[in-house]
Amino acid sequence: MAKGDIPVTSLLLLRALKIALVVAALGLSAAAQNSELQQKVGEVKLAAAENKQALSHYSWQQQQTTAIKGEVKDTKLFQVHVGPGGQAQKVELENTPTSSGGGGGRIKHHIVEKKKEEYQQYGEEIRALAEQYAQPDPGRLQQAFQQGNITLGPAGVPGEVKLLISNYVKPGDKVTLIFNRQAKAIQSLEVASYLNEPADAVTIQAQFSKLPDGTNHVATMQVNGVSKNLLVTTENTNYQKIM
Repeated sequence: MAKGDIPVTSLLLLRALKIALVVAALGLSAAAQNSELQQKVGEVKLAAAENKQALSHYSWQQQQTTAIKGEVKDTKLFQVHVGPGGQAQKVELENTPTSSGGGGGRIKHHIVEKKKEEYQQYGEEIRALAEQYAQPDPGRLQQAFQQGNITLGPAGVPGEVKLLISNYVKPGDKVTLIFNRQAKAIQSLEVASYLNEPADAVTIQAQFSKLPDGTNHVATMQVNGVSKNLLVTTENTNYQKIM
């Protein structure tokens, strides 16, 4: 070995040290990112739990409109409150179906009615699916975090948190949740899910709004059953405190 040359063993040690430093730096970065994610998920969980409790003291009206291929087929009005189990309880106040037209004889009428029942059932199924996403559940959020199914997306404005959640209610579903940290409130939800099979796709969009006392609620929600081109739109209004 010539004078001034670095021994091979020293070069190997230096290379190993560099690799160790890089791995350590990556580990610290990942730990910091995971800590940040955990904190933000915790904020969403806390806000969701407190808001669920606040909503239990309210009654409100919900208008539900069903459209097929862009044509409104039915409009219903419900009185809603949160039941003992935490689920929304509804009482129908009005039902305004659109006329399907006359004529065509008994056989045609039977076919029309059967098709109508099929679409009504499908509409109820996708609406019930949407309810599982509409008010995020703290337990499900924690499970998704522990399973590594939540990541942070790029925030649109300062103070905004975007959570990208997968496998939330069903395997392979996707949820985008926007949360305002200053207001401590969910602002919107976008969901790509399905009924029984992934081919029977259902998309959900929900916009949230605050009541004067700060209680957050779903203001509007659109549920699209893609395979049948059926859209269920709900609008929640007239919130009243239950005495």
